[in-house]
Amino acid sequence: MASNLALYRKYRSATFSEVIGQEHVTEPLRAALNAQRINHAYLFSGPRGCGKTSSARILARSLNCAEGPTADPCGVCHSCIELAPNGAGSIDVIEIDAASHNGVDDARDLRERAFFAPVRDRFKVYIIDEAHMVTTAAFNALLKLVEEPPDFLVFVFATTEPDKVLTTIRSRTHHYPFRLIPPGVMRTHLEAICLAEGMTVEPAVLPLVVRAGGGSARDSLSILDQLLAGAGDDGVTYARAVALLGVTDSTLLDDMVDSLAAGDAAGVYGTVDKVVEAGHDPRRFAADLLDRFRDLILLDAVPDAAVRGLIDAPQDQVAGMADQAARIGAASLTRYAEIVHTALLEMRGTTAPRLVLELLCARMQLPDASADAAAVLQRVERLERRLSESGGGEAAPVAPKTPSAARAEPAAGRTVTAAATPGAARQPRTATPAPVPPVPMAALNTAPHVNEPAAERPAAERSLAEKPAAPVEPPAPEVATPAAAPPPPAPPAPTPTVAAAAVEAPVVAASASEPAAAGELDATALRRIWPEVLEVVKRSSRRTRALLDNAQITAAQGVHVTLAAPAALAKMINEESNTAVLRAALTEVVGGSWRVTAEAGTGSPPPSDLPDEPDAPAQVGRGPAPQREPEPDPRDTTDLDAEPDPNAKAHDPEAEAMRLLQDQLGARPVEGQ
Repeated sequence: MASNLALYRKYRSATFSEVIGQEHVTEPLRAALNAQRINHAYLFSGPRGCGKTSSARILARSLNCAEGPTADPCGVCHSCIELAPNGAGSIDVIEIDAASHNGVDDARDLRERAFFAPVRDRFKVYIIDEAHMVTTAAFNALLKLVEEPPDFLVFVFATTEPDKVLTTIRSRTHHYPFRLIPPGVMRTHLEAICLAEGMTVEPAVLPLVVRAGGGSARDSLSILDQLLAGAGDDGVTYARAVALLGVTDSTLLDDMVDSLAAGDAAGVYGTVDKVVEAGHDPRRFAADLLDRFRDLILLDAVPDAAVRGLIDAPQDQVAGMADQAARIGAASLTRYAEIVHTALLEMRGTTAPRLVLELLCARMQLPDASADAAAVLQRVERLERRLSESGGGEAAPVAPKTPSAARAEPAAGRTVTAAATPGAARQPRTATPAPVPPVPMAALNTAPHVNEPAAERPAAERSLAEKPAAPVEPPAPEVATPAAAPPPPAPPAPTPTVAAAAVEAPVVAASASEPAAAGELDATALRRIWPEVLEVVKRSSRRTRALLDNAQITAAQGVHVTLAAPAALAKMINEESNTAVLRAALTEVVGGSWRVTAEAGTGSPPPSDLPDEPDAPAQVGRGPAPQREPEPDPRDTTDLDAEPDPNAKAHDPEAEAMRLLQDQLGARPVEGQ
């Protein structure tokens, strides 16, 4: 006869030590029994099949044991034998199903019988199952008895909904909340039962049973009992378990996930067609797909999630799932899970579940159609993956350069404000990048050697660059000499003249193109040169350059630059790998040391506060200047004392330099004092 018992009856716990997954309840009860601190009423609550009624019987067995009250019944006395899982029951332990005995008359009958002493045992125990079904009137009839029962009377209320138990009753009990059994504990318990039954079960079957049982020991054992009853000679196989339980085959889930990872729309919708053609419920497939996404998210965040027990899957399947998680990415997995969860809610009551399933597949494959943060992160993640696959991965961040090294680099492609006076003050570079017309090679040959070391420059340029700034004086009358005339054998020291200023002007212009020190530029000036900074960032890291597309400068205080970007992108920009690249780019373009912070914002460009760009580059000295004597045209004069340029051919180098300044840089001579 014992072999015909259902598994949940055959393997019902007989002592508190055999109750699985409820240590938070059994340990305090054992301690109370050993200390002889017994209450007159208990309330056991929790989900179905988690051990409430079995624990109530164990409590009655422990109270009436011949060696008790004890936490470990002897199992050989009359009370222990009668109250065993398969025992006949004791006359002093009364079980009442409140679902069918919930009226006032039933409560009055119980109250009349409760005052009779136990026939044989130490305590008279009433176990009231489904206590939440008792009506309010019946509870009120029992209230006085539960509040002041006889010394030999003990009540044990078991319910799945403790909130429906009358408050005045609940306040007079010791409440012990039971919980769902963890998957790892349940799987170990099922393996022990299969071993005791001598049945062969494939490893992939038990996770299906645990998931179908939902943490209930009774439900899980009922499902396992059904599988064992229909097992063949080779035991319980995975294929038979899938067909019998109606769960989705893991092959279909793998096909769906692999198609999403590869961007294969035909594979995605082909998998949906296979699900429907195989007779699977689209709702069940969506629920199983959500469970798969949950496992992949955990594997991506915790690579050893299977070892830690965070996911319950066969070891041979964990490796493939880890590969799927790496190919899809955390952002895409999170968005997929949110879409499937929303679709599951939409499937309730729908008449076309396949249509809803196909629509959720379309939403998963179209992140560009959504503007939320999850879709933006998925697009960024997809862009990074494409760059890495094409060999365009991130470059190493550029190390910040010293101001001297930054000054040594030519400022190619920049529009620079130049002054024709030797002592003109250096102005911060705030002009936007503009294309510079090509300079003829002949003009470059006659221009001063700005980037050459000081020792290799002509003597006239070196002396002018080292002398302090002096006011410009009107030039003395000069007589033009033929271009082929040899220079004087010992020319005297040249005096500052307009022609000499023309020679020195390229040096001044070069110094004006040096990067400004950190803190000299405000937000408006930084916005002007922002495109140039982005170009430098792009050479270092394409990923950082892509993130900065939606960022805008909102403030610049000293060396601190504040950017505004969407919340998800602002968090990524604030990572050290990205801020280091941006700081290095600012140092290369502007100079100095910078600090960068990205804040959550709309990321839209701020209102334009920049003046209209002039047709020609800005010029120094636009303000009112003192009236000065008109000076002769520098192109018509020649400094006799200046040392001729060795590269000069048949034209005047000074006049050519002045023409180059006027044509290319927009400089003009400043009127004399």
